[in-house]
Amino acid sequence: MASKPAAAEPNPNLVYETLNAYQNTAALKAAIELDLFTKIGQGFDTVAALAERCRATERGVRILCDYLTILGFLSKTGPHYALSLDSATFLDRRSPAYQGSSSGFLALPETVSAFMHLGETIRTGRPPMGAGEGSVSHENPIWVDFARSMAPLTIPVAEEIARALDADRGRKWKVLDIAAGHGLFGITIAKHNPNAEIFAQDWPHVLDVAEENARAYGVAGRFHRLPGSAFEVDLGTGYDIVLVTNFLHHFDPPTNEELLGTIAESIAPDGTVVTMDLVPNPDRISPPRAASFSMMMLGMTPAGDAYTFAEYEQMFRNAGFRSNVLHAVTVRGHSLIFSRLCASNASDSVR
Repeated sequence: MASKPAAAEPNPNLVYETLNAYQNTAALKAAIELDLFTKIGQGFDTVAALAERCRATERGVRILCDYLTILGFLSKTGPHYALSLDSATFLDRRSPAYQGSSSGFLALPETVSAFMHLGETIRTGRPPMGAGEGSVSHENPIWVDFARSMAPLTIPVAEEIARALDADRGRKWKVLDIAAGHGLFGITIAKHNPNAEIFAQDWPHVLDVAEENARAYGVAGRFHRLPGSAFEVDLGTGYDIVLVTNFLHHFDPPTNEELLGTIAESIAPDGTVVTMDLVPNPDRISPPRAASFSMMMLGMTPAGDAYTFAEYEQMFRNAGFRSNVLHAVTVRGHSLIFSRLCASNASDSVR
């Protein structure tokens, strides 16, 4: 007679590890600030050598490097440390895929401290940041930090959007970039399409960063500013492409429908709206990265959420868009939604 499998024993490790997870954030942020990964990549791979190069104590460097090894960012052989593949790719400043600058936004004190009051936010619906309005408060300065810190993460997605739109064909396009931030989504289209004019909307100081990037990419002559709130500024008309990237998740559906209605009045009859966002499955727990983003919105906004495609499609339809096609992006776990005012086949939804 087969024996019954042993009953699972309760284990407190998940509780302990989750309550201490802030230490992971602090350790990685410190390593980025010390430029530790670049120095290890350059061959300064012992505690003594790293302490000298980082102008830090040997005790501190040893504990930090051992902790990063436990987390999987480093490996250790005797006294020598080495970068993992991910660390070499994304955290060594010499890498073209370097993303360490993202700590300048993701680990902002304002952002981190907001989540230390999550219970109160859940009770009241008002996050502590921005006098209860969270990250969407008027001209919140964190978006300048976002524009300067997060740009490297967006380049692969921006390139994928340009490919999906077939920007290299060089059609004459008038492009609206809503909440442009660093501006790289529109700028990348302009880089591929010399006949594209980009109109970037965001807060004035954020657009300063986008304009810097436009100059760096050589498209400043085709970059135009629309400073102000997306809900208040005159967006203009006749757009062939409207980019709505990582923005709608900040607001509730009625607010989004208000904006989408304005976009419907601004877009050309055969124009395309490109929405980029983290879109969870209907179960709201998969895929993990997209589904868990709702927690970010809970802590930082009074009404934002991670919306399913069905929810986005309903918002767009309520605003007058008759064609909405979901397209999975191959990088960073995002999805694209191509929307048009007129009904069309999926193959026609991308211009």
